[in-house]
Amino acid sequence: MTEQIAVIPGDGIGHEVVPPAIRVLDAVADFEYVEVEAGDAVKARTGDPLPDETYDAVTEADATLFGATGDTSADVIIPLRRAVDAFVNVRPARTYPGVDAVQPETDLVILRENTEGVYAGMENRLTDGVSTLTRLVTKSASERLAEFACDYAETSGVDELTVVHKSNVMRVTDGLFKETVQDVAEQRGVDTDPVLMDAMAMFLAMNPEEYDVLVCPNLAGDMLSDLAAGLVGGLGLLPSANVGSERGIFEPVHGCAPDIAGEGVANPLATILSGAMLLEFLDYDDAGQAVRDAVEGVLSDGPRTPDLGGDATTDEVGDAVVDRL
Repeated sequence: MTEQIAVIPGDGIGHEVVPPAIRVLDAVADFEYVEVEAGDAVKARTGDPLPDETYDAVTEADATLFGATGDTSADVIIPLRRAVDAFVNVRPARTYPGVDAVQPETDLVILRENTEGVYAGMENRLTDGVSTLTRLVTKSASERLAEFACDYAETSGVDELTVVHKSNVMRVTDGLFKETVQDVAEQRGVDTDPVLMDAMAMFLAMNPEEYDVLVCPNLAGDMLSDLAAGLVGGLGLLPSANVGSERGIFEPVHGCAPDIAGEGVANPLATILSGAMLLEFLDYDDAGQAVRDAVEGVLSDGPRTPDLGGDATTDEVGDAVVDRL
Protein backbone atom coordinates (compact mmCIF):
# COMPACT_ATOMS: atom_id res chain seq x y z
CA MET A 1 0.00 0.00 0.00
CA THR A 2 1.34 3.43 -0.94
CA GLU A 3 1.90 5.66 2.07
CA GLN A 4 0.16 9.02 2.08
CA ILE A 5 2.11 12.15 2.99
CA ALA A 6 0.38 15.37 3.98
CA VAL A 7 2.34 18.38 2.72
CA ILE A 8 2.04 21.82 4.34
CA PRO A 9 4.34 24.43 2.76
CA GLY A 10 2.98 27.12 5.10
CA ASP A 11 4.36 30.64 4.74
CA GLY A 12 7.44 32.40 3.42
CA ILE A 13 10.29 30.15 2.41
CA GLY A 14 8.19 27.12 3.24
CA HIS A 15 6.89 27.35 -0.33
CA GLU A 16 10.48 27.36 -1.61
CA VAL A 17 12.10 24.61 0.46
CA VAL A 18 9.29 22.03 0.43
CA PRO A 19 9.21 21.40 -3.36
CA PRO A 20 12.92 20.35 -3.52
CA ALA A 21 12.32 18.03 -0.56
CA ILE A 22 9.41 16.43 -2.43
CA ARG A 23 11.63 15.91 -5.49
CA VAL A 24 14.18 14.20 -3.24
CA LEU A 25 11.52 11.93 -1.73
CA ASP A 26 10.30 11.08 -5.23
CA ALA A 27 13.83 10.02 -6.17
CA VAL A 28 13.90 7.28 -3.52
CA ALA A 29 10.30 6.33 -2.72
CA ASP A 30 6.79 6.19 -4.13
CA PHE A 31 4.43 8.25 -1.96
CA GLU A 32 1.01 9.76 -2.46
CA TYR A 33 0.92 13.46 -1.52
CA VAL A 34 -1.95 15.57 -0.24
CA GLU A 35 -1.03 19.27 -0.17
CA VAL A 36 -2.96 21.43 2.26
CA GLU A 37 -2.50 24.91 3.68
CA ALA A 38 -1.94 26.51 7.05
CA GLY A 39 -0.41 29.67 8.47
CA ASP A 40 -0.52 33.43 8.13
CA ALA A 41 -1.62 33.60 4.50
CA VAL A 42 -4.60 31.30 4.89
CA LYS A 43 -5.63 33.12 8.07
CA ALA A 44 -5.55 36.44 6.21
CA ARG A 45 -7.77 34.97 3.52
CA THR A 46 -10.18 32.87 5.59
CA GLY A 47 -9.73 33.92 9.22
CA ASP A 48 -8.49 30.44 10.20
CA PRO A 49 -4.76 29.56 10.26
CA LEU A 50 -5.52 25.83 10.55
CA PRO A 51 -8.45 24.78 8.36
CA ASP A 52 -10.34 21.60 9.21
CA GLU A 53 -9.23 20.12 5.89
CA THR A 54 -5.59 20.49 6.92
CA TYR A 55 -6.15 19.06 10.40
CA ASP A 56 -7.96 16.06 8.94
CA ALA A 57 -5.29 15.48 6.28
CA VAL A 58 -2.55 15.37 8.92
CA THR A 59 -4.46 12.97 11.19
CA GLU A 60 -5.25 10.66 8.27
CA ALA A 61 -1.82 10.67 6.58
CA ASP A 62 1.00 8.29 7.44
CA ALA A 63 3.34 11.26 7.94
CA THR A 64 3.45 15.01 7.31
CA LEU A 65 6.10 17.20 5.71
CA PHE A 66 5.79 20.71 7.12
CA GLY A 67 7.52 23.85 5.83
CA ALA A 68 7.23 26.88 8.09
CA THR A 69 4.66 29.34 9.39
CA GLY A 70 4.96 32.87 10.71
CA ASP A 71 3.02 34.64 13.45
CA THR A 72 0.43 31.85 13.55
CA SER A 73 2.95 29.10 14.34
CA ALA A 74 1.53 28.44 17.80
CA ASP A 75 -1.94 28.17 16.27
CA VAL A 76 -0.77 25.62 13.71
CA ILE A 77 2.10 23.37 14.70
CA ILE A 78 1.17 22.90 18.37
CA PRO A 79 -2.38 21.67 17.62
CA LEU A 80 -1.02 19.45 14.84
CA ARG A 81 1.57 17.92 17.18
CA ARG A 82 -1.23 17.16 19.63
CA ALA A 83 -3.40 15.78 16.87
CA VAL A 84 -0.87 13.05 16.04
CA ASP A 85 0.21 12.59 19.67
CA ALA A 86 3.75 13.73 18.82
CA PHE A 87 5.18 13.49 22.32
CA VAL A 88 8.85 13.97 21.41
CA ASN A 89 10.65 16.40 19.12
CA VAL A 90 13.87 14.91 17.76
CA ARG A 91 16.43 17.53 16.71
CA PRO A 92 19.83 16.25 15.55
CA ALA A 93 22.70 18.70 15.10
CA ARG A 94 25.94 17.66 13.44
CA THR A 95 28.65 19.21 11.34
CA TYR A 96 29.24 18.37 7.68
CA PRO A 97 32.30 18.41 5.45
CA GLY A 98 32.62 21.62 3.50
CA VAL A 99 30.73 23.68 6.10
CA ASP A 100 32.61 26.25 8.16
CA ALA A 101 31.35 25.30 11.62
CA VAL A 102 32.05 27.11 14.88
CA GLN A 103 32.47 23.75 16.63
CA PRO A 104 33.48 21.13 14.04
CA GLU A 105 33.21 18.21 16.50
CA THR A 106 29.50 18.69 17.17
CA ASP A 107 27.39 15.56 16.72
CA LEU A 108 24.45 15.35 19.09
CA VAL A 109 20.68 15.04 19.25
CA ILE A 110 18.21 16.93 21.40
CA LEU A 111 15.13 15.00 22.51
CA ARG A 112 12.60 17.62 23.51
CA GLU A 113 9.38 16.97 25.41
CA ASN A 114 6.76 18.13 22.94
CA THR A 115 3.38 18.35 24.65
CA GLU A 116 3.58 20.46 27.78
CA GLY A 117 5.91 22.81 29.70
CA VAL A 118 5.35 26.48 28.93
CA TYR A 119 4.09 25.52 25.47
CA ALA A 120 0.92 23.97 26.85
CA GLY A 121 -0.84 27.23 26.02
CA MET A 122 -2.19 28.03 29.47
CA GLU A 123 -1.79 31.81 29.48
CA ASN A 124 -4.09 34.38 31.05
CA ARG A 125 -4.28 38.15 31.21
CA LEU A 126 -5.60 38.97 34.66
CA THR A 127 -5.61 42.74 34.21
CA ASP A 128 -4.19 45.17 31.66
CA GLY A 129 -0.91 45.06 33.53
CA VAL A 130 -0.79 41.48 34.81
CA SER A 131 -0.53 38.25 32.81
CA THR A 132 0.26 34.68 33.84
CA LEU A 133 1.64 31.52 32.28
CA THR A 134 1.10 28.09 33.80
CA ARG A 135 3.92 25.59 33.28
CA LEU A 136 2.62 22.04 33.03
CA VAL A 137 4.87 19.05 33.78
CA THR A 138 3.45 15.57 34.31
CA LYS A 139 5.08 12.33 35.34
CA SER A 140 3.39 10.44 32.50
CA ALA A 141 4.75 12.72 29.75
CA SER A 142 8.20 12.73 31.34
CA GLU A 143 8.16 8.93 31.54
CA ARG A 144 7.16 8.63 27.91
CA LEU A 145 9.99 10.89 26.82
CA ALA A 146 12.43 9.01 29.03
CA GLU A 147 11.44 5.64 27.55
CA PHE A 148 11.93 7.03 24.04
CA ALA A 149 15.31 8.47 25.07
CA CYS A 150 16.46 5.11 26.47
CA ASP A 151 15.37 3.34 23.28
CA TYR A 152 17.19 5.97 21.22
CA ALA A 153 20.35 5.61 23.31
CA GLU A 154 20.35 1.83 23.02
CA THR A 155 19.77 1.91 19.26
CA SER A 156 22.48 4.54 18.80
CA GLY A 157 25.04 2.85 21.04
CA VAL A 158 25.05 5.74 23.51
CA ASP A 159 25.66 4.84 27.17
CA GLU A 160 24.58 8.08 28.87
CA LEU A 161 21.75 10.61 28.67
CA THR A 162 22.28 14.25 29.57
CA VAL A 163 19.17 15.37 31.46
CA VAL A 164 18.71 19.12 31.09
CA HIS A 165 16.71 20.88 33.82
CA LYS A 166 16.43 23.91 36.10
CA SER A 167 15.27 22.21 39.28
CA ASN A 168 17.33 24.48 41.49
CA VAL A 169 14.74 27.20 40.73
CA MET A 170 11.71 25.36 39.33
CA ARG A 171 11.92 22.79 42.10
CA VAL A 172 8.50 21.22 41.69
CA THR A 173 8.10 21.11 37.90
CA ASP A 174 11.66 20.55 36.74
CA GLY A 175 12.28 18.52 39.87
CA LEU A 176 9.57 16.11 38.71
CA PHE A 177 10.96 16.07 35.16
CA LYS A 178 14.54 15.35 36.25
CA GLU A 179 13.61 12.71 38.82
CA THR A 180 11.25 10.92 36.44
CA VAL A 181 13.73 10.76 33.56
CA GLN A 182 16.47 9.54 35.90
CA ASP A 183 14.21 6.91 37.47
CA VAL A 184 13.22 5.47 34.08
CA ALA A 185 16.83 5.50 32.89
CA GLU A 186 17.98 3.71 36.04
CA GLN A 187 15.35 1.02 35.53
CA ARG A 188 16.53 0.64 31.93
CA GLY A 189 20.21 0.51 32.89
CA VAL A 190 21.10 3.78 31.17
CA ASP A 191 23.36 6.27 32.94
CA THR A 192 22.28 9.90 33.30
CA ASP A 193 24.10 13.18 33.79
CA PRO A 194 21.81 15.96 35.07
CA VAL A 195 22.91 19.44 33.97
CA LEU A 196 21.31 22.82 34.68
CA MET A 197 19.93 24.27 31.44
CA ASP A 198 21.77 27.59 31.69
CA ALA A 199 25.07 25.81 32.34
CA MET A 200 24.23 23.48 29.45
CA ALA A 201 24.18 26.45 27.08
CA MET A 202 27.72 27.32 28.10
CA PHE A 203 28.95 23.73 27.93
CA LEU A 204 27.49 23.27 24.45
CA ALA A 205 29.14 26.43 23.21
CA MET A 206 32.53 25.39 24.61
CA ASN A 207 32.63 21.57 24.40
CA PRO A 208 29.76 20.13 22.35
CA GLU A 209 31.79 17.04 21.50
CA GLU A 210 31.26 15.81 25.07
CA TYR A 211 27.51 15.33 24.54
CA ASP A 212 25.49 12.78 22.59
CA VAL A 213 21.83 12.78 23.65
CA LEU A 214 20.22 15.67 25.54
CA VAL A 215 16.82 15.04 27.14
CA CYS A 216 15.07 18.36 27.64
CA PRO A 217 11.85 20.02 28.76
CA ASN A 218 10.03 21.80 25.94
CA LEU A 219 11.41 25.35 26.14
CA ALA A 220 14.97 24.30 27.00
CA GLY A 221 15.05 21.92 24.04
CA ASP A 222 13.79 24.64 21.73
CA MET A 223 16.44 27.14 22.85
CA LEU A 224 19.36 24.71 22.96
CA SER A 225 18.66 23.37 19.47
CA ASP A 226 19.00 26.88 18.03
CA LEU A 227 22.28 27.24 19.90
CA ALA A 228 23.42 23.94 18.41
CA ALA A 229 22.46 25.22 14.96
CA GLY A 230 24.87 28.10 15.44
CA LEU A 231 27.65 25.65 16.22
CA VAL A 232 27.24 23.59 13.03
CA GLY A 233 26.61 26.26 10.41
CA GLY A 234 23.11 27.64 10.88
CA LEU A 235 19.45 26.74 10.96
CA GLY A 236 19.55 25.72 7.32
CA LEU A 237 21.15 22.44 8.42
CA LEU A 238 18.84 21.40 11.27
CA PRO A 239 15.97 19.00 10.58
CA SER A 240 13.47 17.78 13.14
CA ALA A 241 10.87 15.09 13.69
CA ASN A 242 7.74 15.33 15.83
CA VAL A 243 7.26 11.67 16.65
CA GLY A 244 4.12 9.97 17.87
CA SER A 245 3.37 6.30 18.32
CA GLU A 246 1.77 6.02 14.86
CA ARG A 247 2.33 9.29 12.98
CA GLY A 248 4.95 11.99 12.71
CA ILE A 249 5.36 15.56 11.48
CA PHE A 250 8.72 16.41 9.92
CA GLU A 251 9.89 20.00 9.65
CA PRO A 252 13.03 22.12 9.47
CA VAL A 253 13.92 23.91 12.69
CA HIS A 254 14.07 27.27 10.90
CA GLY A 255 11.07 29.57 10.52
CA CYS A 256 9.49 31.17 7.47
CA ALA A 257 12.32 33.75 7.06
CA PRO A 258 10.29 36.65 5.62
CA ASP A 259 13.49 38.64 5.02
CA ILE A 260 14.53 36.30 2.19
CA ALA A 261 11.16 34.86 1.15
CA GLY A 262 10.62 35.03 -2.57
CA GLU A 263 14.29 35.42 -3.44
CA GLY A 264 14.89 31.75 -4.17
CA VAL A 265 18.01 31.52 -2.02
CA ALA A 266 16.72 29.72 1.08
CA ASN A 267 18.68 26.64 2.08
CA PRO A 268 16.49 23.56 1.43
CA LEU A 269 18.77 21.07 3.17
CA ALA A 270 17.10 21.19 6.60
CA THR A 271 13.81 20.32 4.93
CA ILE A 272 15.44 17.62 2.81
CA LEU A 273 17.06 16.15 5.92
CA SER A 274 13.66 16.26 7.63
CA GLY A 275 12.50 14.19 4.67
CA ALA A 276 15.24 11.68 5.45
CA MET A 277 13.86 11.42 8.99
CA LEU A 278 10.39 10.91 7.52
CA LEU A 279 11.73 8.06 5.39
CA GLU A 280 13.28 6.36 8.40
CA PHE A 281 10.08 6.81 10.42
CA LEU A 282 8.26 4.89 7.69
CA ASP A 283 10.98 2.19 7.71
CA TYR A 284 12.68 3.30 4.49
CA ASP A 285 16.03 3.19 6.29
CA ASP A 286 18.21 2.68 3.22
CA ALA A 287 16.48 5.48 1.37
CA GLY A 288 16.88 7.79 4.37
CA GLN A 289 20.60 7.05 4.54
CA ALA A 290 20.92 7.60 0.78
CA VAL A 291 19.41 11.06 1.18
CA ARG A 292 21.83 11.88 4.02
CA ASP A 293 24.77 10.71 1.91
CA ALA A 294 23.61 12.84 -1.02
CA VAL A 295 23.23 15.91 1.21
CA GLU A 296 26.71 15.33 2.62
CA GLY A 297 28.13 15.10 -0.90
CA VAL A 298 26.48 18.37 -1.94
CA LEU A 299 27.72 20.14 1.17
CA SER A 300 31.22 18.84 0.55
CA ASP A 301 31.45 19.67 -3.15
CA GLY A 302 28.76 22.28 -3.68
CA PRO A 303 26.63 23.95 -4.79
CA ARG A 304 25.71 25.87 -1.63
CA THR A 305 23.21 28.58 -0.84
CA PRO A 306 24.36 32.04 0.38
CA ASP A 307 23.92 31.17 4.07
CA LEU A 308 26.77 28.68 3.62
CA GLY A 309 28.96 31.01 1.58
CA GLY A 310 27.76 29.98 -1.88
CA ASP A 311 25.69 31.64 -4.56
CA ALA A 312 23.37 28.80 -5.59
CA THR A 313 19.60 29.00 -5.57
CA THR A 314 17.27 26.84 -3.52
CA ASP A 315 16.32 24.78 -6.57
CA GLU A 316 19.93 24.34 -7.69
CA VAL A 317 20.87 22.83 -4.34
CA GLY A 318 17.79 20.61 -4.33
CA ASP A 319 18.51 19.45 -7.87
CA ALA A 320 22.10 18.65 -6.90
CA VAL A 321 20.85 16.33 -4.17
CA VAL A 322 18.49 14.63 -6.61
CA ASP A 323 21.31 14.21 -9.14
CA ARG A 324 23.42 12.40 -6.56
CA LEU A 325 20.53 10.09 -5.79
